[in-house]
Amino acid sequence: MALHPTLIDVTNRIKQRSQQSRSQYEARMQAARLSGTTRDHVSCTNVAHAYAAMPKNDKLTLKAAKAPNVGIITSYNDMLSAHHPYANYPDIIKEAARAIGATAQVGGGTPAMCDGVTQGQPGMELSLFSRDIIAMSTAIALSHQVFDAGLYLGVCDKIVPGLLIGALRFGHLPAVFVPAGPMTSGIANSEKAKVRQLYAEGKVGRDALLESEMGSYHSEGTCTFYGTANSNQMLMEIMGLHMPGAAFITPGTPLRKALTEAATQQAVKLSQQGKTLADMITVEAIVNGIVGLLATGGSTNHAIHLPAIAHAAGIQINWDDFNDLSAVVPLLARVYPNGKADVNHFHAAGGMAFLINELLNAGLLHDNVETVVGSGLHLYTQEPHLVDGQAAWKPGTKVSGDPTVLSPVASAFSADGGLRLLKGNLGRSVIKVSAVAAEHRKITAPAIVFNHQDELLSAFKRGELERDFVAVIRFQGPRANGMPELHKLTPTLAVLQERGFKVALVTDGRMSGASGKVPAAIHMSPEVLSGGALGKIRDGDIITLDAEAGVVTAEVPEDIWSQREIAVQDLSQNQFGFGRELFTGMRHHASNAESGALTFNFND
Repeated sequence: MALHPTLIDVTNRIKQRSQQSRSQYEARMQAARLSGTTRDHVSCTNVAHAYAAMPKNDKLTLKAAKAPNVGIITSYNDMLSAHHPYANYPDIIKEAARAIGATAQVGGGTPAMCDGVTQGQPGMELSLFSRDIIAMSTAIALSHQVFDAGLYLGVCDKIVPGLLIGALRFGHLPAVFVPAGPMTSGIANSEKAKVRQLYAEGKVGRDALLESEMGSYHSEGTCTFYGTANSNQMLMEIMGLHMPGAAFITPGTPLRKALTEAATQQAVKLSQQGKTLADMITVEAIVNGIVGLLATGGSTNHAIHLPAIAHAAGIQINWDDFNDLSAVVPLLARVYPNGKADVNHFHAAGGMAFLINELLNAGLLHDNVETVVGSGLHLYTQEPHLVDGQAAWKPGTKVSGDPTVLSPVASAFSADGGLRLLKGNLGRSVIKVSAVAAEHRKITAPAIVFNHQDELLSAFKRGELERDFVAVIRFQGPRANGMPELHKLTPTLAVLQERGFKVALVTDGRMSGASGKVPAAIHMSPEVLSGGALGKIRDGDIITLDAEAGVVTAEVPEDIWSQREIAVQDLSQNQFGFGRELFTGMRHHASNAESGALTFNFND
């Protein structure tokens, strides 16, 4: 199938834009690659320290055969349900490596915080920056120079982007990402959302809310809605960094274990073949990631994370690229919050193999990419199964098992991907409209300005928001307070919308990866603390948010607008407590959201 012209155009302009930075990256990775097996250039004393605690037979293997040694970078903890399964992965990986004459070691661990736990709490102000700390933790582990390949164990929101950013700076090594899978399905997502709204209205108490939430989040594995964590897993698969079909196999099953063993053995093979992560993360692979995000209605957080990942590989992308691809990439998945199904239902209906096959056949993905299992993304139209206890692959289904959840291109749920760029005199932002009904996609209403999400919630409880309005929540960007998610607002705004009011949100902060049915212009750049025009808004100013036209603007006469000062806010409450004082430097150095909210510069 011929590639879609827009896919070609966007890919080519990214290459043109990235020519210098990508060439620099490739030269650095090539220099590292030419140094050979890194431990060959490390002194015997250094190596002895690294292998001192290894079992005797593993030492003999390394000494006698110079067999590949695989580094495991793990984000295991037993507080996160998604990462709980990783507890026994190192043992599985070591045995799988030994079975083919190689060795494996846990090279290091990374932090892994849960946005679900910190949502609406001060700890959320550390969340986005944890991604860069994870990247640095990954680099620390790999800096020992005793590994020939890496296995990366991570699932959730900032963890996978952080692991990949770190791994890309060691892109001369092979890398395979190893998922843990989603928890089994609990109560229906629609029921969970209903209880949350009833709680926001004061119609049910905390006991009912807690019972509902625990019925949804009930066992080990990823949360089953399609937020950032599961968007991560989709991305790793469509970018060719997972074993095919590995993303959504539930924990604790024989197939899950077999896929982990297969990932280990594949990492060893890649090392022996000289194939590296830098070979795999190209402009084409990054574009494939954007297409996958759009076709599945994935998390808006990746409008920040994908630019950051791309930067780590010397590739420059921006929201124009997302917007132009979104115009031609159809929405093929209806998974909560833009549908009633969960990711287990999506997987059962055909999952990633079906989705990738449809997009390849429509000319909307690049097939000419290197993956961890070979050349060509078409290898990911296969799905795994067990043969004598080992993972094997067969062609995926060509027919959706449930067209209400997973649609072919010919009958897509929407002709576009639902993620759009909004521009105007307030700056640049993005909006996810895949879950927003058509009648709510345009609103013109007076602004009500808040400097914290709790101010809006308090106003709601006082009955002051029973009207049409655009909520402006400012000083929520990376430099102001770490850009916490504002997901706590979703039930309240949804209640007002269901009462018949026209409401919208405009902010320099983030919403959750599960952004819902209320129109929200998010990630406004530049943020107010960096001189963003959102700081000029005053209560009562008329704001137009038009998702169809790609506009978000303040309807204020230019002569008045140009003379207005940017608001100033005392942010001292964001500087201390809950460890926030340790992140002062990161807040100071963070780039804007469109360039990834990065706290370091790869091009200096």
